[in-house]
Amino acid sequence: MDFINTSLEDKTLVVSIDRPEKHNALNDGVLDALRDTFLDLQDNEKVSGIIITGKGTTSFAAGADIHEMSEYKLKSGERASQKGQGIFSMIEMTGKPVIAAVEGYALGGGCELAMACHLRVAGRSASFGFPELGLGMIPAYGGTQRLPRMIGKGRALELILDGSPIDAQKALDIGLVNRVVEDGKAVEESLKWMNKILIKGPVAIKRAIQAVHSAFPNRAHGFHEEARLFGIVCGTDDYKEGARAFIEKRKPGFKNK
Repeated sequence: MDFINTSLEDKTLVVSIDRPEKHNALNDGVLDALRDTFLDLQDNEKVSGIIITGKGTTSFAAGADIHEMSEYKLKSGERASQKGQGIFSMIEMTGKPVIAAVEGYALGGGCELAMACHLRVAGRSASFGFPELGLGMIPAYGGTQRLPRMIGKGRALELILDGSPIDAQKALDIGLVNRVVEDGKAVEESLKWMNKILIKGPVAIKRAIQAVHSAFPNRAHGFHEEARLFGIVCGTDDYKEGARAFIEKRKPGFKNK
């Protein structure tokens, strides 16, 4: 499949984002491939668990594709946010355990993808962050909703408003990742962990995941509001300036309009 590679390790499917020349950025093709992969997994009895990773060691996924996003306007931005939210929610609500094996950068949309997984294993040199505000945009694939639930509102606002990336140890300390391993070992550790999980009852695993998600009853409203606000941002001159500045490799000149 274009943009991702898959391999079956016993009963665990390893899904690798395959755009190393673009730091595995999440363009429409990657999102479509992830959606199709998880749709195919729903009734696939050969697969009991899933690991998501990025090809190479420099990036898990270094955000969304800014070249694509630079064309968004109010409505197209809102639709793009809803698409990403829908695919990541599909991953999150999968009744089979999903582990993110993170090596290198997991920024913006890449960090949002990792958070949509049930568990996260990071190489020691991995880096997590939300640079969106510096580009005149906001996290839009569920990040504003999942991050506060995962690490608390104060720390979530710090990561989003400050925009500076944090290392794997800091991510572990605040609860953003579950385990930190030596560089290059994230997939290996994730497979070992998955094997330990999968000896348990598959029906119980599915219902446990479902039960934990039921603790957050206002999810739908939060995702809707995130997409609406992202659309509003996409209609501003500052959004266009932020995207252009990123593409042109210069500092943006925001004008609050």
